[in-house]
Amino acid sequence: MDLHTLTLTALQARLRSGDCSAVDALEALEQRIAHVDPKVGGYLSRNFQTARAEAERADVSLPLGGIPIAIKDVINVQGEPCTAASKILSNYTAPYNATVINKLRAAGAIPFGRLNLDEFAMGSSTENSAIQRTANPWDLTRIPGGSSGGSAAVVAADEAFASLGSDTGGSIRQPASLCGCVGMKPTYGRVSRFGLIAFASSLDQIGPFTKTVEDSARMLSVLAGRDPQDSTSLELPAEDFTRLVGRDIKGLKIGMPKEYFIEGIDPQVDAAVRAAVRQYESLGAEIVEVSLPHTEYAVAVYYIIATAEASANLARYDGVRYGRRAEEVRNLQDLYIRSRSEGFGEEVKRRIILGTYVLSSGYYDAYYLRAQKVRTLIRQDFSRAFEKVDALICPTSPETAFKIGDRSDDPMKMYLADIFTIATNLAGIPGLSLPCGFAQVDGRPLPIGVQLLGKPLEEANLFQIAHAYEQSTPWHKARPTL
Repeated sequence: MDLHTLTLTALQARLRSGDCSAVDALEALEQRIAHVDPKVGGYLSRNFQTARAEAERADVSLPLGGIPIAIKDVINVQGEPCTAASKILSNYTAPYNATVINKLRAAGAIPFGRLNLDEFAMGSSTENSAIQRTANPWDLTRIPGGSSGGSAAVVAADEAFASLGSDTGGSIRQPASLCGCVGMKPTYGRVSRFGLIAFASSLDQIGPFTKTVEDSARMLSVLAGRDPQDSTSLELPAEDFTRLVGRDIKGLKIGMPKEYFIEGIDPQVDAAVRAAVRQYESLGAEIVEVSLPHTEYAVAVYYIIATAEASANLARYDGVRYGRRAEEVRNLQDLYIRSRSEGFGEEVKRRIILGTYVLSSGYYDAYYLRAQKVRTLIRQDFSRAFEKVDALICPTSPETAFKIGDRSDDPMKMYLADIFTIATNLAGIPGLSLPCGFAQVDGRPLPIGVQLLGKPLEEANLFQIAHAYEQSTPWHKARPTL
């Protein structure tokens, strides 16, 4: 078996047995990337020279010892570019490490490679990148999802053993679904945001992309933990998220939110997710219908709160302190206007304008304050549902990957691509997407993901439930032909 095809867990076993070295694994990836990434376009940059030096001295006895991990280009790695796929940060080099990078290195992992995304993580297709296009490995004419499209695509294409992404409204789970890999968004505050370029600070959360559920649990065990540099990170002890992986799920109650099984879902997606529900029944779980009555307001609430926070967070990119600076300006106001106009793409500008509007005098109470009140109702919906069940099951995305360019001129239709993932961020609960089948579209198989949502801080239970399904089905073993 070629090394690049291994799961993180399988590679770790080979490294520890001496069957291969960390340098061998890195070189296998380097060859794979050279072969397929010109088609996929997942990587914005790679630094194999530094990575090889780290691989040569890797301690494979550590939790992720010797394993290369690819990084979404919105997470700071000292000395590496961190562009957020935006022209405004095209010449920016990170002066420090994000906390998650320090945690990976402490666990022996080798962070390498910068991955494409929608500019400033704003999008659902990775078409908003100002740098390059990323394609879905299953069909190169289709989008990989977003905003972490590069992170999902390289794992699905065996160009990475695992990667990091960020999830503000579905940006880990939706591309994982469309590319056929596992994507985990932890509970808000479970993983430090220090060193993550902010989009919406009350929604953002870093999480892993992996080939299997067990790999995801191993990654989160390293990433999670209190960080004094992030005031929103939770004071929690270290946790082994693999501890329930492999246990049966007999007697567990899994809820089906009726608001997530609605008209308008692609029939093949609906059929695959319902088949996953039946599979859970066959594994001994009890399926219970539940209601999340404020779901219909989630998209509107999200695009008020997220854009408001984006407007505030992106005010720092002013052409003065760092990033792109317009040349031959007349005065300070001209510097601000031209630097931001030239540096930001259309979608980022749209969201800044929306956010500034809802925060402006006379509209704050009508929009932002009201949205925060409805957010509380959405969170309460989940709390009531979790009084009856151990987890929730629903589609990750209402459809499979669409053609590149199909929705570029229709922002509203693009926003609705995240209809089943947004409420999870508003509530701050953990969510995981894993493969549950394939749709046949234009004669090609396209991955379908099922989403599992859990109680706050109960990621270990989600991994248990997800692993039981994964190991009883063949979907996680499928790989695209490139």
